[in-house]
Amino acid sequence: MITPHIGVHQDTNKLDFIVWGVSEAASPASSMDVLVPQQINALNGTKIKIPCSFTSCYKLDPSKFAMNWTYQETINSTEEMFMTYKNKVLPLKSNRFGDRVVFTGNLEKNDLSITILDVQLTDEGIYNCYVRNPPDRILGHGVIQFFVLTELPPPRDSTIAVAIGASVGGILALLILSMVVVKCIRRHKNQELISDEQKMEEEGKVDGEGGTEEATK
Repeated sequence: MITPHIGVHQDTNKLDFIVWGVSEAASPASSMDVLVPQQINALNGTKIKIPCSFTSCYKLDPSKFAMNWTYQETINSTEEMFMTYKNKVLPLKSNRFGDRVVFTGNLEKNDLSITILDVQLTDEGIYNCYVRNPPDRILGHGVIQFFVLTELPPPRDSTIAVAIGASVGGILALLILSMVVVKCIRRHKNQELISDEQKMEEEGKVDGEGGTEEATK
């Protein structure tokens, strides 16, 4: 059985209904990475899957592999173990969860996910997924911040986004129009210069021809 580590990193960025991210709970030189969402939000009374998986240089040996799931109310609270693995998955007796937590992972795929049924407000807190996969010496640790919502968050007001988009679109349209106008003006000026040069050349030719005729007379 794994001895849980009390030191926990807590992600304070609060996002939308379900927020996914990757927390690699290992040192840079580690051969094991534990992959978990940094934060999950769930609606009270629903069920929610809390994913945890890991990568390791070594194939999982069920006779040596160990896993623990623990819960903390806050970062400074004592961890409560509610599920472990010792030759098989063993849900532990928990006054908090009762039989509402089930293992929904797949060890063959290094998937250690759990599902909480009938989510309660008291389920909110920090969930720790610990993994040991000998001969890897690293104790893998994934941390998930779990929030329970009493109602769905209101849809985001897109008015500002639309206004900004319209403004940017208008500015781009004006910029493009200005470029086209400038280009047309330059082309028009070039055409005028060419026309003036052609007129001057033609006038020069006419003057030259007139002078030749007078000399002949």
